[in-house]
Amino acid sequence: MSEISKIIKVSNAPASTSKDTDAKNRRKRSILFALLAVTVAAAGGGYYRYWNLVGSRYVSTDNAYTAAEVAVVTAEIEGPVAAVNVIDSQQVKRGDVLVVIDDTDTRLALRQAQADLARAQAQVASATSDLKRSGIDLQRREALVASGSVSGDELTKVINGASNAQASLSAAHAAVALAQVHVDKAMVDLGRTTIRSPIDGVVARRQVQLGQRVQPSTPLISVVPVSEMYVDANFKEVQLKMVHPGQKVELVSDLYGHKVAFHGVVEGFNGGTGAAFALIPAQNATGNWIKVVQRLPVRIRLNADELSAHPLRVGLSMDAKVDLRSNSQQLASTSAASGSKS
Repeated sequence: MSEISKIIKVSNAPASTSKDTDAKNRRKRSILFALLAVTVAAAGGGYYRYWNLVGSRYVSTDNAYTAAEVAVVTAEIEGPVAAVNVIDSQQVKRGDVLVVIDDTDTRLALRQAQADLARAQAQVASATSDLKRSGIDLQRREALVASGSVSGDELTKVINGASNAQASLSAAHAAVALAQVHVDKAMVDLGRTTIRSPIDGVVARRQVQLGQRVQPSTPLISVVPVSEMYVDANFKEVQLKMVHPGQKVELVSDLYGHKVAFHGVVEGFNGGTGAAFALIPAQNATGNWIKVVQRLPVRIRLNADELSAHPLRVGLSMDAKVDLRSNSQQLASTSAASGSKS
């Protein structure tokens, strides 16, 4: 091969290689654009399916916590604590004796009230006898008036005596009624020395100790009705447009995990957001206001059988998912009925 041929071959080689590289790059770009288009289409289709199957049917939040109407047991009379029969976390039934207050003072007060009642009843007997005697005396004087044996002044005095006897009897009856009230009050106070659980539940906060002298309204024990637990789910305000009472809710607790699902029903909505009822509400009238999406507590009633199988406690974290279509037919029929009535 001549030197000129070699030179021509060498000069032509980079040009053909460059063309091949450009073609390969164009093919790669075409493939990448095709893959991108397929990915976008798949994502769009997936989002469409998600919105139709999930997004448009459910609203969910992980800002949810268990709660209950806790019964706070307080003292109703003054006295030293003679016995405390429960400890924290103990299961109790309605009517179980929780605390006993020493009843020495209340028993003495009851005996005094009973003595006052007996004295008042004796006054009634005495006043009744005086009234009868004054009545007989009046009849005798009235019989002697015609014969002139009794003066008008004497008759007037006897009549006044009979009136006074009647007034004394009325006062004695009033004293008996008052004494009976004191007896009843003393008996009630005696019964209040034994403090019982007002509900079935679990002792959650025992604040009383043996020997402590308590006053009326002193908190002693809190009892949590675990079988009547509910959930306060704090949904964003933009999620609540289609949420209504009666819709079904599926919940998962951090305590048991996703293996245990709880089911409930939307009972209602709180009267305001947490910010509205804060001790220091936000003042949004200034020019530095920044809009923050608020959350409204939604009360969810839980299934009692599921609570019995998997007990919960107050304040546990929950994930709540509301099925927006669960009672849509019922809501539609209710709205139609309301419209026909109007």
